[in-house]
Amino acid sequence: MAGFETKYLGDLRTENTHLQSGTTIITDAPTDNQGKGEAFSPTDLCALSLTNCILTTMGIYCNNHGYHLDAAKAHTIKHMANDPRRIVRVEINMELKLREADNDHAREGVLRIVKTCPVSRSLHPDIEQDVKVEFV
Repeated sequence: MAGFETKYLGDLRTENTHLQSGTTIITDAPTDNQGKGEAFSPTDLCALSLTNCILTTMGIYCNNHGYHLDAAKAHTIKHMANDPRRIVRVEINMELKLREADNDHAREGVLRIVKTCPVSRSLHPDIEQDVKVEFV
């Protein structure tokens, strides 16, 4: 695995490079914590990692079982607390278009991913993961 490289750019901003692909992500501190809020914050990326991991793992599950995840979208809200500053809750509302939505096995398998994807299992148990899935 090639890994990642991070450079501090000053003014509470970082540039992160995925060494295998060369793709970069800029982070910025949020406006409520001395930043400009001009890019994703590190805690934004943490919350979004949960959303992206769930959707990606659902896609893998569907591919492996011959199901068709035709469309998916999600809205993610990160809830912060202070003293110490931390993520306390990640709220995700997903809409999935699964051709086999009327198949109980397909639906159950896709829904099981919500609590079993790698990021979900990696987050501290004190972080509430409130994920709602609607089949459309």
